Amino acid sequence: MAEAAARRHCRRGGASGGHRLTAIGPSRSPSAAPLSWQRAGSGGGGGRAEAASGGMEPAGAPPQGCGPAQEAEEPPGSPALPAEEPQSGQPSGAHPGEGEPSAAAGRERCCRRGAGPQGPPGRTARGRGRRAQGRRGGEEGGRAGRRPRVTVDSSKAKTSLEALKISLRQLRWKEFPFGRRLPCDIYWHGVSFHDNDIFSGQVNKFPGMTEMVRKITLSRAVRTMQDLFPLEYNFYPRSWILPDEFPLFVAEVRMMKDSDPSWKPTFIVKPDGGCQGDGIYLIKDPSDIRLTGSIQSRPAVVQEYICKPLLVDKLKFDIRLYVLLKSLEPLEIYIAKDGLSRFCTEPYQEPTLKNLHQVFMHLTNYSLNIHSGNFIHSDNVNTGSKRTFSSILCRLSSRGADVKKLWSDIISLVIKTIIALTPELKVYYQSDIPAGKPGPTCFQILGFDILLMKNLKPMLLEVNANPSMRIEHEQELSPGVFENVPSPVDEEVKVAVIRDTLRLVDPQKKKRKDIQCQTLEHVSEANEELLDAGPADRLEYDTTKSPEAGLPSLCLKQVFPKYAKQFNYLRLVDRVAALFIRFLGVKGTTKLGPTGFRTFIRNCKLSNSNFSMASVDILYIDITRRWNSTGIDHKESGMCLQAFVEAFFCLAQKKYKSLPLHEQVASLIHFCEYHLAALDEKRLVCGRAIVDRRSAVVPCQADGLHLTPAAYTPLLNRTAAASKFADYRSHHC
Repeated sequence: MAEAAARRHCRRGGASGGHRLTAIGPSRSPSAAPLSWQRAGSGGGGGRAEAASGGMEPAGAPPQGCGPAQEAEEPPGSPALPAEEPQSGQPSGAHPGEGEPSAAAGRERCCRRGAGPQGPPGRTARGRGRRAQGRRGGEEGGRAGRRPRVTVDSSKAKTSLEALKISLRQLRWKEFPFGRRLPCDIYWHGVSFHDNDIFSGQVNKFPGMTEMVRKITLSRAVRTMQDLFPLEYNFYPRSWILPDEFPLFVAEVRMMKDSDPSWKPTFIVKPDGGCQGDGIYLIKDPSDIRLTGSIQSRPAVVQEYICKPLLVDKLKFDIRLYVLLKSLEPLEIYIAKDGLSRFCTEPYQEPTLKNLHQVFMHLTNYSLNIHSGNFIHSDNVNTGSKRTFSSILCRLSSRGADVKKLWSDIISLVIKTIIALTPELKVYYQSDIPAGKPGPTCFQILGFDILLMKNLKPMLLEVNANPSMRIEHEQELSPGVFENVPSPVDEEVKVAVIRDTLRLVDPQKKKRKDIQCQTLEHVSEANEELLDAGPADRLEYDTTKSPEAGLPSLCLKQVFPKYAKQFNYLRLVDRVAALFIRFLGVKGTTKLGPTGFRTFIRNCKLSNSNFSMASVDILYIDITRRWNSTGIDHKESGMCLQAFVEAFFCLAQKKYKSLPLHEQVASLIHFCEYHLAALDEKRLVCGRAIVDRRSAVVPCQADGLHLTPAAYTPLLNRTAAASKFADYRSHHC
């Protein structure tokens, strides 16, 4: 009888001892097979090392080795899903006799530990208590592991859809290809911010970006910066806007030819709204411009043509670099560590009257050269008419070129260009998403087209708001019959850019960090409780796995605010735009009315005996009329930001005559900000006095009743202005 009782007790102990805690953190279920992902032409072993190293460092480090960039045969690690609870008490993925001790072994172990009547009293109870605590920690960890997935609306993705789908599968995020009635975390648009009406979440387009990177608007923005900092912005070719500046173009070319008779320039004409090489042509003289008909209805930019580009295999090429603008305020910029090199399909010769019309020699546009009989589709990143930029850098490095300096120059070009674009982008942003109203946050991938000169100086050709994210190309099977064929070079670069953009804007990243911290605390407590137990009682907790555990390192490198100290002095127009937005008055507008302009002059103390308010009105009318005649935007009447910047420069030149333009503008900005800070402090003091008087009039209030925080909100918002004024006063007084 005693032996039977002992056996029954051992069976009970074995059953209780057989409980296992669910491992904390995600674990892979055998039923969730990994995605098989084999690219055409991709190698085997070197792919993951290449992905982990990120290819090349935008900070300028030369690429590690010059072999072709390769992808892993399997998608670089998707985060594993949590294992399902086994129905029969056996852990997921375990087979009888593998990894899980049998019931007899469990009973034997239980008896050896002294769980029977002969064992030390209280040992079983303590073991159960520890296991109960561990089970609670495991359940909480399991709940953390079963976190809600990020939701992405891809119904408007268009040509980037295939690359987006691959990225979402690698991230294990939830895609809604036909939209969703409930809000999504991220909305992926193919063309414009306005593709959908969005009131929350994140969208991959900024309002106004398409307008800002049009050739005319970009040229004007860069020209403003060239007026302030000519040496810093010499990476953009000299440009004229047609038809408005055609007489100026003719006069300047004639003057330069007279001063240097040996100068024989070539010019390239680009339609303002053109894309994919449409309507682009070369000329040798201003008289060759096609002014009849189309140029009047279709404005264009004419630029000095770069006649001495860097050649590879005797072919001209350009670089498509992908840049992520993650945030406007604060400004946050990332650059992809790899890009694409697009080649012409005919050997390059300097332009002459005979070869001006040979587009396959002079224009690098992929959409043009793909129709050439010499276009080469290649699965190798080192050959063909489209290659990776890293393969070009390897080649340059092998020839002794300073790749580090080249990367540094490219980073500088990108940051300076975005600094030129952000002032007007902020005006568009506050118009579509006014402060205090619900709306999405924005990010955007931009395509920078850069040409390398023979001396390796990068020159900006244009910026694309909607760079192509297609990862396949058309192949003609027979005359008129085409088929979409995967492009390994495109897929290698573009999927990484989209995937890592999503990783950077992941809305649940902060929540996961908090959950992981809590989970680690539970795990450490449970592990402490199990220190006294035998090896069989110690549970292994998977605390190292994270949602990005299997993914390669980010292919996007932050360059701003990382290098902010080197470039912040260029952000003068940004501060002018802040003044402009302050005096717009009505939220949602993009143009300043005459009353707003007069208020700006009055509040900043800019009028005096030499510059009366009548002169202010004349300045406003003259500049506004001239800018409105350019036909930029007739939807609203008033002064646009570019007109306000011109007026601001005029005021700066009148007030500080002996200084260079950038110092004149900086001095006037300081002057205006000083007086506005003083005005804000004065209003703050008056507001406090009013509140004090009101509280004195009603000294007794019912118990438990207090003024709500909303009553103090306007005063609290002015605290920053008051501190700013104190700083100015300490520096200027």
